[in-house]
Amino acid sequence: MRVLAAMSGGVDSAVAAARAVDAGHDVVGVHLALSRAGGTLRTGSRGCCTIEDALDARRAADLLGIPFYVWDFSERFRDDVIEDFISEYRAGRTPNPCMRCNEKIKFAALLERALELGFDAVCTGHYATLVDGREGRELHRASDEAKDQSYVLGVLTAEQLAHTYFPLGTTPSKAVVRAEAAERGLTVAQKPDSHDICFIPDGDTRGWLAEKVGAEQGDVLDRDGAVVGRHEGAHAFTVGQRRGLQLGVPASDGKPRFVLEVRPVSNTVVVGPKDALATAEISGERHSWAGRAPADGTFDCHVQIRAHADPVPARAAVHGGSVTVVPEDPFDGVAPGQTAVLYDGTRVIGQFTIARTVSAVPLDA
Repeated sequence: MRVLAAMSGGVDSAVAAARAVDAGHDVVGVHLALSRAGGTLRTGSRGCCTIEDALDARRAADLLGIPFYVWDFSERFRDDVIEDFISEYRAGRTPNPCMRCNEKIKFAALLERALELGFDAVCTGHYATLVDGREGRELHRASDEAKDQSYVLGVLTAEQLAHTYFPLGTTPSKAVVRAEAAERGLTVAQKPDSHDICFIPDGDTRGWLAEKVGAEQGDVLDRDGAVVGRHEGAHAFTVGQRRGLQLGVPASDGKPRFVLEVRPVSNTVVVGPKDALATAEISGERHSWAGRAPADGTFDCHVQIRAHADPVPARAAVHGGSVTVVPEDPFDGVAPGQTAVLYDGTRVIGQFTIARTVSAVPLDA
C-alpha cells in the first residue's frame, strides 16, 4: 500500500510513520506548512507546524529512510480554519479549530492531493481505531482512553475513513510511544505535546481576537435583563466562563455568576447562576456521518460535547438535515459552535455543530 505519512514534527506522527514502514508499506513523509510567517518559532509546548517542527519531521523521515516533502497549505488553512474561527467568534459562537483542521485540511485537502498522486491512504499519529465491518470501515475510540482522539476525528466521512491509517490506535499509552521513539533513535522522543491553538502560539486568544474582531465595550446583563457590569468586548467570553467578569452589582444570593449567553448583535453578555448552565437539549444542522448514516428517526447513543468531556447517554433524533439530542442528564455549559460527537459504544456515529441549546432551568426558576 502506498502511504502518505503526515508528519507534524511530533513524536506521535514520527512513530506512526515508522510503524507504516515496518508494516511493509511504501511510505512518503510530508509536513504541512500552515503559516506564511517565516519567522514562526515554537515556544515550549505552545503551537505546532513551526520551523522547528518542520526540521524535526525531516530528521525523523531521514532516519526512517523515506522521501520527505513540505507542502504549503497556508492559504487553505487561512481560509478554512483561521477565517472560520474569526467568523464564528464574531457571530457569538465557540468554534473548535482542531475539528475544522481535520475536516478541511488533513482529511480533505491533504487526502485529496494524496489520492490524486496515487497514494492509497494518509497516515497520521492520531489515537483512534479503525475497524472494517460488514457495512464498511468504522471509526472507534483508541485503546488508551486518556489519549483517545476520536472526538476530533468525528468529522471524517465514510469515504475519508476508507483512505485513512492510524497505526497508534491500539497502543496502550503515550509512554509506550515515547519509549519506542527513543529505542528507534528519534530525536523527538521526549518532545512535549503541543497544546492551545496552533495559530495563536503565545496563548493569548483574547488579545488575538481583539485584534482581528475588534473590541467594543458593552453591557453585562443578568437573566432579567438588568445591567450588572461592563465588558471590553463580547468576543472574549464563552458560555460557562466565570473568570474575567467585571460585575459591579453582586448577585442577590452572593454566589458566583457564569456566562450564559453571548449576543454579538447587541454586544451584550448574559450571566447567571451555575444552575442555569444546565442544558436539556441541543440541536444543529451542520452534520456528517462517520460511516453508515443513521436513518431518519430516533436512536439511543452517547454524546460528547468537548474533546475531554465524558460521554453522556442521550436520545438523538435525525429529521432531514437536522439533528436534535436530549441527554438523560443535562449537559453543563454548552455553547453554540461547539461540536457534538455521537457514539454507539466505542464507535463514532457522526457529529454536528451545535446551533441551538435549550436550558434545563426556566427563566423564572
